[in-house]
Amino acid sequence: MVEEVPGDVADANALDPEALGFMCGLEVHQQLATGKLHSRQPSTLYEDGIEDIEGHWPRAHRRLRAARGEGGRIDIAARFEQRRNRSFVYYQSPNAGLIEMDEAPPLEHDEDAVEVALTMAAMMSAKPVGALQAMRKTVVDGSNTSGFQRTTLIGTHGSIETPSGPVGVDVICLEEDSARKLDTRSTPDGEQVVYTLDRLGVPLVEVATAPDVQTPEHAKETALALGTLLRDTRRVRRGLGSIRQDLNVSIGAGDRVEIKGCQDLDWIPRIIRLEMARQLHFYRLANQLRAAQDLPALPSHRDLDDSETEAKVAEKVGQLMPLNLHDVTSKFDQCESKMVRQSIESGAVVLGLSLPGLAGLLGSKQLDGEGAQLPRLGRELASAAKLAGVKGIFHSDELPAYGIEQKETDACQAILGDCFVLCVAPQWQAELALEGVLSRAKLAYHRIPQEVRNVVIRKGAPEDGTTTAMRPLPGGARMYPETDIPTTPINPAVWQSIRSNLPPSRDERLTRLNSTDLSENQINALVSGELDDYFMDGIDGEFELPQKAWASALLDYGTEKLNALAVAIHLRETGVITREGVEPLVNDAVTQDTPTLLAWMTSEASIRGFEPADTGAVDAAVAEVLDERADFVKERGMAALGPLMGVVMGKLGGAADGKAVSSALKEQIQRRL
Repeated sequence: MVEEVPGDVADANALDPEALGFMCGLEVHQQLATGKLHSRQPSTLYEDGIEDIEGHWPRAHRRLRAARGEGGRIDIAARFEQRRNRSFVYYQSPNAGLIEMDEAPPLEHDEDAVEVALTMAAMMSAKPVGALQAMRKTVVDGSNTSGFQRTTLIGTHGSIETPSGPVGVDVICLEEDSARKLDTRSTPDGEQVVYTLDRLGVPLVEVATAPDVQTPEHAKETALALGTLLRDTRRVRRGLGSIRQDLNVSIGAGDRVEIKGCQDLDWIPRIIRLEMARQLHFYRLANQLRAAQDLPALPSHRDLDDSETEAKVAEKVGQLMPLNLHDVTSKFDQCESKMVRQSIESGAVVLGLSLPGLAGLLGSKQLDGEGAQLPRLGRELASAAKLAGVKGIFHSDELPAYGIEQKETDACQAILGDCFVLCVAPQWQAELALEGVLSRAKLAYHRIPQEVRNVVIRKGAPEDGTTTAMRPLPGGARMYPETDIPTTPINPAVWQSIRSNLPPSRDERLTRLNSTDLSENQINALVSGELDDYFMDGIDGEFELPQKAWASALLDYGTEKLNALAVAIHLRETGVITREGVEPLVNDAVTQDTPTLLAWMTSEASIRGFEPADTGAVDAAVAEVLDERADFVKERGMAALGPLMGVVMGKLGGAADGKAVSSALKEQIQRRL
């Protein structure tokens, strides 16, 4: 008798990770703020959309195919992508040359990128490899012009600390980022995917943890700890898309699934719990299907699977559900569905696939208590079909619906039986989509497949935390040595130097600033904005800038014209320019040379009227305004200070420091009350 696996699929948040045999690890991919890894091009990312690029940037058209790896096998993920019959258009951005176009061999590793990756490895107490050996990792989704991604192992056997305990780091790699997808178009010969090459070759550090994550909440802690550690180097890119987290998740009754697209850390626990529920649902469905066909039950843990038994089940299921496609286009001549009618008019066909034994088990859309779609086989079948590029499928459990009426449903049932799937698409595409549907339907009798899945995104954020299938989980056949890049030994002296000069951690940075006069908010803002090193340089540097003023200036203006900002703050604090003169003088500065800036800003302050008025002029202007507005001051008291600030500043022609005016106003109003 098979042991029952506990848990309510409809209440993912209540699932017990320990009871379910939960396992989880993370893969974090972080872009580095260096040049490209193998081409010496800058890592500039352009905001241009396809409408801005077409007709302006050179382009190339390619088709890719899967090749056998060094072991003589074609990787399963590569073989799958090739069957999708896609072609690719590449727009050559200004920072993409012959190497990005795969028309020249790659150069050796960028030295800065290697140094940053080794620094990260040292911060994780990892062991560096003896030499850098670039590898080719087969990728035929078109995101690499060469058909592979170059990746290099940097270190192994590291660890990071989290509030819930240490998490091991299995590998740290340095690899190229992929091209950026701009568009996907349908053509009579298959899908055409459009990429731009600005991101291709940007260095990424990939950190893969051990499966030491204890709970879904611990996964969030781990992602946060890893991201903080990587940013502590101050040599990584910031902003949307610069860091990506992938989750490797399984329960004992399921199997390993890699989930991509986890951009928002707050969503990680929910995404993981919904995946646990999905795996539990399909384990139970498999045993329901097996019982109906008098087949051996699926064990409660994958480690108990018997390959001979599974092969016999697969054989029986293959006999039960053969690939037998039927063209039922003629049954939809009078269909009310606008989409179906227009598709047929444009040359599409309606193909049907019979799925005996699955009637009533494909399911319809239902939500859990938090609004997430509950797992159902019909959604998995649709996900499998969409990999062929179709927009979706219709299945018998949800018909009649979507403009398909009872008469079309009955006509299809007469041909296909009680359970069937329909696909409306060009002939080749509908056939490929339904082959994928049949393959996934057969897998319903087995444990869930190992695969790569993607978080469903709507309007730039997770829709509900659920996922859809992307491709089979890649195997070892996709990796083989890169012959164009020589092996480079890691100098032990370089490694020791890196270990001896590690950047401070976030906690160390906070501790360093706690000894200053800054508020807690300013301290946190400086560290979070990666401005604390600039702050320390300013207060300890040539001008010994006042702490609060320099911190405020950095937070307000940033570091784009850092030296000009430091000079302006120095001149403001020494009474050479007014507070109001800082921003325009910094913005207009055309040099970062300190002596030149000192002379130029002093001169410009005089010319533009940014020289502070002397104390006597300020006091006189304040007294004059208070005399003119005596009734207003009597009525409002100290509340008159704010409204009168602008009046005094206007009388002084803007040539006064706001702080000095405020102080004088406050003092004279108090004397008059």
